[in-house]
Amino acid sequence: MTLADELRAVPILDGFTDEQVAELAAAGEEVSYDAGVRLFDEGRPADDWWVLLSGRIDLVRRIGHEEAVMATMENAGQWAGGFKAWDENGIYMGSAKVVAPSRFFRLPAAELGRLGEAWFPFAVHLLRGLIGTARRIEVNARQREALVALGTLAAGLAHEINNPASAAVRSVGALQQSSDDVFASLQRLAGAGIDASQFTALDDLRRSIDPSSAPTGVALSDLEESLTDWLEDHSIDRSWTIAPSLAAAGVSTAWLEGAAAALSGAGLQAGLEWVAAAVTTTALINEAQDSTRRISDLVSAVKSYSQMDRAAVQEVRVVDGLESTLIMLGHKLRESGITVVREHDDSVPTITANPGELNQVWTNLIDNAVDAMDGGGTLTVRTYADASHVVVETCDTGPGMSDEVAAHAFEPFFTTKEVGKGTGLGLDISRRIVVEHHGGEIDVASEPGATVVRVRLPLAQSAHP
Repeated sequence: MTLADELRAVPILDGFTDEQVAELAAAGEEVSYDAGVRLFDEGRPADDWWVLLSGRIDLVRRIGHEEAVMATMENAGQWAGGFKAWDENGIYMGSAKVVAPSRFFRLPAAELGRLGEAWFPFAVHLLRGLIGTARRIEVNARQREALVALGTLAAGLAHEINNPASAAVRSVGALQQSSDDVFASLQRLAGAGIDASQFTALDDLRRSIDPSSAPTGVALSDLEESLTDWLEDHSIDRSWTIAPSLAAAGVSTAWLEGAAAALSGAGLQAGLEWVAAAVTTTALINEAQDSTRRISDLVSAVKSYSQMDRAAVQEVRVVDGLESTLIMLGHKLRESGITVVREHDDSVPTITANPGELNQVWTNLIDNAVDAMDGGGTLTVRTYADASHVVVETCDTGPGMSDEVAAHAFEPFFTTKEVGKGTGLGLDISRRIVVEHHGGEIDVASEPGATVVRVRLPLAQSAHP
């Protein structure tokens, strides 16, 4: 029996003429495989159309660490693949395992598309339109999800930058008055007629002040009150402006006694005013430096998160991406009352990956965990390595997922959020990035009070676009 004769009996070709069946057979080939062979793999381009002639294969999809059988082909005429005939981005939706010795008719997708156009142009037109419409819907939904995430991150970044920026503006504005006070007090010191040795002693006392030892809260109020009493007992004018500055710097009454021993009369008044203005100026400069450094750190975190100035695929420390993501989502974590626990193994090696894409994964996982812990909880971010993988776990103390939700968690458009919040693409996108782009694995284990999403990235696997 020829291949054309065998195809003639296949139900899917009912209605074909003998000439069409013969042309179809000539465009492809008959192939045979033993049990255990994989015909094709999930996520790879669907370059061939496979028609079962005899035997049996299982169509499987990876779910977590295992491959689950989604369908079985054991009847002649059942087919799989070939999607690139109508969609240049068509991929295999699952993997195919040969279960028993099997024979197939294999036709390149390009030939399938050519013959379809020649024989059924209207049907092919409808099919391509359907695929195009579905893809546009998916792309638009992904873009909307990305824009929502971008808006959330932008709002968070603006919130993060606003505080240090406001502090820097406030500090720089106060520096003008503080600088004027320093110069005015120096002028009064000169007018008081103190000599060089007295000024040196006063400056040594100023240098001995350690602002890091200053108390806070009630203790600071008590110190300020005791300094005010000392200043008033020694007839120092404007004690209500001098005492707060000295107290904030950690100055004690013993220090004041040392200043009184070095200076007297008008010199003591001018000297204390100069020291108070000097420590205030130093504090304002330190505050401005800390604020601008915080802004610089946030900008660095954004650059690290976006990876805009770096190669798409590079050597990556996964903990760096996790930390930059936590900074980007810091406002949401604080507003939600979430406590973050970091458990990082410093010995985790670098991997070859696309850090920008991985940061998108970390954002989705952390954002989902925060939403799950509505009202507060603990987010644990853990990294470690085994013999062949770098493992990243995000653990939350939310109510957990039901078995049904966990089973569908990585499906496109599946969501447990209310209408208007998300499109259910977060975990699907994460799965695509981890599994298809990096050759890794992602799974979820959930019970009340402990939901863990685990990402495993191979040490030796190179990421591809």
